[in-house]
Amino acid sequence: MSAQLLLVDDEPGLREAVQAYLEDEGFSVQVASNANDGWDLLQQQHPDLVITDLMMPQVDGFEFLKRMREDPRFKVMPVIFLTARGMTGDRIQGYQAGCDAYLSKPFDPDELVAIVRNLLDRRAAASGDGEAPDLASLAREIGEIKSMLSGRHSIAQTPPPIKIDLTPREQSVLDLVAKGLMNKEIARNLDTSVRNVEKYVSRLFSKTGTNSRTELVRYALEHGLTE
Repeated sequence: MSAQLLLVDDEPGLREAVQAYLEDEGFSVQVASNANDGWDLLQQQHPDLVITDLMMPQVDGFEFLKRMREDPRFKVMPVIFLTARGMTGDRIQGYQAGCDAYLSKPFDPDELVAIVRNLLDRRAAASGDGEAPDLASLAREIGEIKSMLSGRHSIAQTPPPIKIDLTPREQSVLDLVAKGLMNKEIARNLDTSVRNVEKYVSRLFSKTGTNSRTELVRYALEHGLTE
């Protein structure tokens, strides 16, 4: 499965050129022309990596990144700054703000691709193929889900408050989470990596407005999103 990237830049020509180049390299790229639209896409899509311009009207790249780093869902998501400001002081400020890489315009698109791949590889290596987060908490959630499932027929179903469109793979992951399976088990069932399962679970959290597997399963049962 190709990595999903979010590109935020207010220059149409550059935005279209970078999107086309990255897609030619095999990435899936969503684009936004400003930070507010970028934030909306970020929550909807939960990409693997963000590339954002630094100097944008209304909300600049620094503020956009600050908002990301304050949200637990995006705290460690790789971020690349693109900017016409290449002074050392600006670069230092960018790294202090929490960006992972900093490219001055004009830049070589091959260098951008190399940085993107390097950051994605590092993130994959860091997450490993283990059951990364707090295993005790995860095991407790699995127990709560199984307890909930035993009394699922007493849960009244109502239409979801907002329309939720799930991809076939997201639906498959949700169905398996709702059966009380852990990430490793889901990965084996779907013949994918644990990292991909974690990504899909994060997207399900974003789409349903939930913060834990227990909340996700209850939401899915209450609103008929899983059988």
